[in-house]
Amino acid sequence: MKGLKLKKALVFLISAALLTLAGCEGKKEEKKELFSVDFNENRTLRYAFTSSREIETRWPSGSSEKSVDNDFESVEITVAYTPIKVDLYGLTTIKATCESIRALRRPGSNETKGDAVVHFGDKSYTFTVNPAGKIVDNSELYELIQQAGKKAFRSSTKRGRIKEPDMIWDYITTQWFLWDSVSSIEKPADGVSIGQSWKSKLSIPTPMVMRQARDVTYTLDEITQSGKGRLAVIKSIFSHASSAPGGWPILYTGKFRMSGRFGFLMRYRIQELTGEGKEIFNIDAGRIEEYNHNYKIKMKASLRMGLSGSPQITIKQRLTMKLLEG
Repeated sequence: MKGLKLKKALVFLISAALLTLAGCEGKKEEKKELFSVDFNENRTLRYAFTSSREIETRWPSGSSEKSVDNDFESVEITVAYTPIKVDLYGLTTIKATCESIRALRRPGSNETKGDAVVHFGDKSYTFTVNPAGKIVDNSELYELIQQAGKKAFRSSTKRGRIKEPDMIWDYITTQWFLWDSVSSIEKPADGVSIGQSWKSKLSIPTPMVMRQARDVTYTLDEITQSGKGRLAVIKSIFSHASSAPGGWPILYTGKFRMSGRFGFLMRYRIQELTGEGKEIFNIDAGRIEEYNHNYKIKMKASLRMGLSGSPQITIKQRLTMKLLEG
């Protein structure tokens, strides 16, 4: 199996390094754990994802009769992943199928069937991943993302191009960054010891049109034994990143206006992002079992139409993943 080949190669490299250092008197090597993402051909793994957020908008005095507005939106997703091809070099082609997707938004109707994110429902696409969990070809997913982005606009252009609220970035956040905690390890062949940390960047889904990222610091906190194998507990700390990587998807192009509450505002500035997460990775099975990310964003915005004042916006975001079977 591909995962076993990778593990054997990593074990060989680490063993050679330890033999080289064996003559160093008094030097004690920490135990390293090897992480790889493993698949069994044609064996489907099914995961449930959720992305939800509470949004509080505090308006400056005189700009609204109501000083505080509270909004809530969420999306629930189930995706099945089936490896359909494993080559001799360790690259795996996976077929992903979005089996169900449901968007909710309050105030307003509880179930938002018109949200463009539901375009992913019943859609399938393939992508290629290496043994470390790094996705090396996401072109089919990118095409679906572009299609969903077009669905977010009203069909009538009599009043110009108007974009409805959507949760497409939430879908991107759950799918574009699969296995990030493992694939972002800089030197996977060196292994990871308990207490060791490494860094990466993840996206920030928001109800407004923004291209922002969060810095994440992963730390291998502990390894526990279970009937399913050795489980690595990977903790993470989040903060606001100064920039977002250029290779991330671009959803919308051209000039447009956004409908709803967050189309009334402009020039959003993130002041602070704080939060943490926890992930369970099955080392022996080579797969994620679950994760839970929680963070808070504080930001300012400006009013349109020349109005003065800076509304204060607080977003409490939660992202989860859980293996349903396998």
